[in-house]
Amino acid sequence: MGRKRCVGGDGSKMAAGCCGVKKQKLSSSPPSGSAGPGGGGGSSHCGGAAAAGGEPGALPPPGIARLNGLGGLAGGAAGCVLSPPLPPNCGGGPGGLSPPAVSLLASPGAGSGGPGCRKMVVSAEMCCFCFDVLYCHLYGYQPPRSPRFTNDPYPLFVTWKIGRDKRLRGCIGTFSAMNLHSGLREYTLTSALKDSRFPPMTRDELPRLFCSVSLLTNFEDVCDYLDWEVGVHGIRIEFINEKGSKRTATYLPEVAKEQGWDHIQTIDSLLRKGGYKAPITNEFRKTIKLTRYRSEKMTMSYTEYLAHRQHHHFQNGIGHPLPPYNHYS
Repeated sequence: MGRKRCVGGDGSKMAAGCCGVKKQKLSSSPPSGSAGPGGGGGSSHCGGAAAAGGEPGALPPPGIARLNGLGGLAGGAAGCVLSPPLPPNCGGGPGGLSPPAVSLLASPGAGSGGPGCRKMVVSAEMCCFCFDVLYCHLYGYQPPRSPRFTNDPYPLFVTWKIGRDKRLRGCIGTFSAMNLHSGLREYTLTSALKDSRFPPMTRDELPRLFCSVSLLTNFEDVCDYLDWEVGVHGIRIEFINEKGSKRTATYLPEVAKEQGWDHIQTIDSLLRKGGYKAPITNEFRKTIKLTRYRSEKMTMSYTEYLAHRQHHHFQNGIGHPLPPYNHYS
C-alpha cells in the first residue's frame, strides 16, 4: 500500500474483541460527547473496548487476556423452528467429523493470504465442535470428547448470531494464542453465556443459531492509522482518552465492509466504542497506535450442523436416523 510499516505486532500479547451486526451508517466525525451509534459508550455494534487493565465483567483465566465486544442488539428473532435436534457428540463417541455434506459460509480470503498460499486452518469441524460444546452444556450432558482437528495455538473468536437476519447474539475471543481444543471449548461457552450485552443463551434458541469461528493471524503494527484494507484486515487500536487512560478497541476484518464504512468511519467508531467522548480530530487520529491483522473464518448454521452430524452418523455405518434425546419425549 506504499506506506512505511513499523515492526510487526505480537498478537499473542494483545487483548480486545470483536465483530459486527446489521448494517448501520456512521458519520465520519460524531459530535462531541457522542457515544456513536447505539449511545451509552457503545452498545449497537460489536467492537471491543476496555481499559488497559481489562474489561469489567470479563473473567479471563490466568495468563489469558480476553475482552467482551461492546454492542449488538439483544433478544431473539422470529426464525425457522426446526424439529427436535439430533444428538451431538456429547459424552463419548468419535471426536472427529467426516467432510461436511452441506454448504458452509467460509471466508478464506482474509486469512489465507491469497492464491497459492498455505491451506486454511479453520474448518467446519471447529464450528461443529462449538455447537457440540454448547448443546451438551445446555442439556447437562458430559462435554464432547477432544476433536480431531489441529490443536495448534491461535488467537480466536467465537461469534453467535441468531435468526434469519443474523442478529448478533454473542461474540468474545482472545488475542492470546490458545490451543484450539481448549480455546474453542472456553470461548464457545463464554460468548454464549457470559457476553455482558446479552442474557445467557437458552435451549430454545439453538435451532436459530449461526456459529462462526475466527482464527487471527498476520499481526502487524503500522505507523499510519490508514495503512489497512477494508474487508481484508481486522484492526486493533490503542489510544489515550481525554482522562489520560490507555484504551483499546478492535473490529474483526468483516465489520467495516459489512457496515459500509470507510477507514475514517471505522476508526471513529472504534474510538467511540473505546469510550472516547471528546471531538475526534485528524490530529488525534494520528496519535493512535494501530495493529492490523487477518483472520480465517468459518460459519455454520444449526441446520448445517445437524446435517453434518447426520452425515457423520451414517458414515459410521449406522443405517437409521439418530433418535432425539429423551428430553423431547
